Amino acid sequence: MKTTEWLDQNQVDDPVDMNKVFSIKDRIRSFRFAMHGLRMMLQSQHNAWLHATATVLVITGGIVCHINHDDWCWIVLAVISVWTAEALNTALEFIADVASPEFHPLVKSAKDVAAAAVMLSALGALIIGLLVLGPPLWQLIRS
Repeated sequence: MKTTEWLDQNQVDDPVDMNKVFSIKDRIRSFRFAMHGLRMMLQSQHNAWLHATATVLVITGGIVCHINHDDWCWIVLAVISVWTAEALNTALEFIADVASPEFHPLVKSAKDVAAAAVMLSALGALIIGLLVLGPPLWQLIRS
């Protein structure tokens, strides 16, 4: 079912106001909400700590290896893809737990698929990390 069909069928009382005026105050508030979400993810998700550790190690490796601008772009893209996947996975888990507090096989499947997205993103990031940092780290080790 399309979102618009759902809205029509459910007579939503508070639709999105498409004519709302831009507000710096609202943007700052949105930023605070996002930071709260990041803090919540770091506090509640053990894998986020692994991602944080990997992020620090990769950034340190890039600095030590003096990688170039293009390589930094690949590293940043890889790191951000993992963090984005983890954030979406966490959000899906929170919503699923509210929607179905008791075990449901479809909720389990949704959570498993979301976790697979994080895993695929992390594997891709690992490959990028090895391609970018592997050769210069190998040269440092051999020197």
